[in-house]
Amino acid sequence: MSLPAALRPKFARPTWLSPRVFRTEVLAGLVVALALIPEAVSFSIIAGVDPRVGLFASFTMAVTIAVTGGRPAMISAATGAIALVLAPLVREHGVEYLLATVVLGGVLQVMLAAGGVARLMRFLPRSVMVGFVNALAILIFLAQLPYLIDVPWPVYALLAVGLVIMVALPKLTTAIPAPLVAIVVLTTFTIAAGVAVPTVGDEGALPDSLPILGVPSVPFTLETLTIIAPYAFAMALVGLMESLMTAKLVDDITDTHSNKTRESWGQGIANIVTGFFGGMGGCAMIGQTMINVKSGARTRLSTFLSGVFLLVLVVSLGHVVALIPMAALVGVMIMVAVATFDWHSIQPGTLRRMPKSETVVMLSTVAVTVITHNLAIGVTVGVLVAMVLFARRVAHLVTVDGVLDPDGSTKIYRVTGQLFFASSNDLVFQFDYANDPSNVIIDLSDATIWDASTVASLDAITHKYEARGTSVTITGMDRVSRERHDALAGTLISSH
Repeated sequence: MSLPAALRPKFARPTWLSPRVFRTEVLAGLVVALALIPEAVSFSIIAGVDPRVGLFASFTMAVTIAVTGGRPAMISAATGAIALVLAPLVREHGVEYLLATVVLGGVLQVMLAAGGVARLMRFLPRSVMVGFVNALAILIFLAQLPYLIDVPWPVYALLAVGLVIMVALPKLTTAIPAPLVAIVVLTTFTIAAGVAVPTVGDEGALPDSLPILGVPSVPFTLETLTIIAPYAFAMALVGLMESLMTAKLVDDITDTHSNKTRESWGQGIANIVTGFFGGMGGCAMIGQTMINVKSGARTRLSTFLSGVFLLVLVVSLGHVVALIPMAALVGVMIMVAVATFDWHSIQPGTLRRMPKSETVVMLSTVAVTVITHNLAIGVTVGVLVAMVLFARRVAHLVTVDGVLDPDGSTKIYRVTGQLFFASSNDLVFQFDYANDPSNVIIDLSDATIWDASTVASLDAITHKYEARGTSVTITGMDRVSRERHDALAGTLISSH
């Protein structure tokens, strides 16, 4: 006799066990692995380390974050942003200090995650996110240009064919990712026809062994800590910022929600593991993530397999991978750049409807990111510009209206708006001290006190009236405003 359905044990089968999903995840992981190889080699060169350091980092980051991360289908590996941060350290102190920095950076990311850094994402305006996405697309495209300058003419023909395949094939079938088809077709053609073009092998030596677990060979002293701590902190911030913003972008594309706190400490754990296995550290990669998501991947399996395939390809099949023409991978990344860019944001109709301040924020984020090649600086500048413009806009929404009582003995000032440093600076000039009667009431029923600057302004107003013998009463404050006013009133202005 079988048990009733309600009493049978329920086991949730992982989504990726479905044959169709499994095939999609495997193929997407393979395409991503192929795209990771030249990027990892290039970032190693930027950081000033052996290509093996970048390739090992991409393997350990992808495999670890597949388990610890909070955003399924997002790819983490060695990145240009981390390479730029750590390059000066490598030049001055060597690769062992780099590995120690990566471990410490991972520890700091775990600590920042525990402190709630992921919650700060809510303060990123949409215009900054759009600027971040557009800047990334531009940087991805610009990163491909060196592979298209001073190269044999067949490179351009191969690139054109690859782009045609990736544009046309999805219209016929999506069973196999178009980027994978383009890579296989172009590689087969160049080998069969004997076409001499730059290949992956020209970018640097590929590893022929597995990464080995070890402790960075640095002195465990306070001096070492003072050397690596600034770089570790910068790495932690840049890595988390890029990873969390990429996670938010994938959330929007896939209409799913991710655990940003888990992603934050997951990035930290991945970097700790990477440092102990001789990798240069990393974070989420927008380009490879877009390849993965656009290929249909939605689970952790594709992320895990991208790392596994990467290691298998460079260690076991390195001689084959080395033959892949760079033109094929450049074409893949150009398609990623085109798909990443938010074209709607620059359409004339959108720009006409969008408030000018929003456009300024987006353009400033893009400009600073592209100029500095640093996403963290670009996003920070974008947020600061947004804050300044917002404060300026809100400051003009405060009004002060004065009404004289019928008997002429009292004047009531009604203040409306949000009172903070930007809006309260001019508050003191909104009152008629010389001509007002002996009693003045300041009604804050439609206003809120947000900071000490406002309390100081109210104190200044009160002192100006009292110097003329006028009595001032402040009424209508809500609970928060009352608590802030009572705690600070009379303490912010010197008595002399």
